[in-house]
Amino acid sequence: MAGEITETGELYSSYVGLVYMFNLIVGTGALTMPKAFATAGWLVSLVLLVFLGFMSFVTTTFVIEAMAAANAQLRWKRMENLKEEEDDDSSTASDSDVLIRDNYERAEKRPILSVQRRGSPNPFEITDRVEMGQMASMFFNKVGVNLFYFCIIVYLYGDLAIYAAAVPFSLMQVTCSATGNDSCGVEADTKYNDTDRCWGPLRRVDAYRIYLAIFTLLLGPFTFFDVQKTKYLQILTSLMRWIAFAVMIVLALVRIGHGQGEGHPPLADFSGVRNLFGVCVYSFMCQHSLPSLITPVSSKRHLTRLVFLDYVLILAFYGLLSFTAIFCFRGDSLMDMYTLNFARCDVVGLAAVRFFLGLFPVFTISTNFPIIAVTLRNNWKTLFHREGGTYPWVVDRVVFPTITLVPPVLVAFCTHDLESLVGITGAYAGTGIQYVIPAFLVYHCRRDTQLAFGCGVSNKHRSPFRHTFWVGFVLLWAFSCFIFVTANIVLSETKL
Repeated sequence: MAGEITETGELYSSYVGLVYMFNLIVGTGALTMPKAFATAGWLVSLVLLVFLGFMSFVTTTFVIEAMAAANAQLRWKRMENLKEEEDDDSSTASDSDVLIRDNYERAEKRPILSVQRRGSPNPFEITDRVEMGQMASMFFNKVGVNLFYFCIIVYLYGDLAIYAAAVPFSLMQVTCSATGNDSCGVEADTKYNDTDRCWGPLRRVDAYRIYLAIFTLLLGPFTFFDVQKTKYLQILTSLMRWIAFAVMIVLALVRIGHGQGEGHPPLADFSGVRNLFGVCVYSFMCQHSLPSLITPVSSKRHLTRLVFLDYVLILAFYGLLSFTAIFCFRGDSLMDMYTLNFARCDVVGLAAVRFFLGLFPVFTISTNFPIIAVTLRNNWKTLFHREGGTYPWVVDRVVFPTITLVPPVLVAFCTHDLESLVGITGAYAGTGIQYVIPAFLVYHCRRDTQLAFGCGVSNKHRSPFRHTFWVGFVLLWAFSCFIFVTANIVLSETKL
């Protein structure tokens, strides 16, 4: 995520944008949701999932409104700059020269400048892709910009730690058992400890750390370079992801239909709400990528309705995935990574399908890790960048990539508790990105828009939640969540 204005990219229809947004939101977090559902109880989980989906939709409309306001300000500044250039030209040239030059400049500039587009007379049309970092620079003071980048960086570190732990954990689960290698993976009633044997004298935790070292050596070097031309790789991993999700849902439904469902989830268990909250926030995360998704949409006439439809479909999918999981498998047998529950011979008879589902996170996460790492590295550079300055080669090529790669790998080395990693990342950094930043963005953009354009001008992409009450409610909810999660962690640790 760059902190600047970037190329819009190739335009696509609103329905293609809906698919892209669905694909962005439904990611790794969905694989940790079934266990969180089983721990917190199905009723509490359903209520919290719907409510957090609604809150995410509210802040998504906030970001879209801020994008439109940022485009209007940029368009206004271009008009001012063009007017100043014309005034300067008129003071140094004769009337005839001005006439010739004006005609020439209009012919040259009209097709290029978005302000001159005949098809978009509304100043709030979203035509420039203004990333969130640039919006923060436009609407926040220096302290606000630094806090924004701090929040983004913490979230990306959490993302990388989750990815760095998920791949070795999946490999360990598939290739190890208590008595050695087992093609059937995790057995139904077997509980494994990190100290159990994997291969000969090697413990399971040793195998996990060997896989982590291999993962770091293979993908870590990409942090030191730029990752480009990943379009077809992303298409392939998206296809694999949806095949895996579809297979898991169908297999779970078949087992339940045949009366083999083992799950009897409780109605409510508030001890599991902390992790459920973080997992749900993480699973609805899309606000930081909205400029890349929304700007290329060719027709934005019914944008809010389409985003709402997307959230309804995502809620339905999360509900289907999680409910089939908690009624198909016992709560204590659900794995942190849901795909690993299908590495059992009694669940899936075909070995190829077992290995595909068991190793599915390895393929998909491995392709995303370098992209997230490069994004985090670039955010570090943007945070410390000074106007007109350049970094020494050692700082640019060694220091920034190193501080990007080492911390998440160290976290993954110390723990592979994916549910807690996802929960903490979502509960803290996720709360900042999904609630706090959009709320402050929309508040300041409304104030600046009113000062620049007056009260009579209306933002065509204004959020349906336009009353200031909603901004305050989002911030109050974010603060309450922060206090609740922190208190829950402290109390849990005290009991231990």
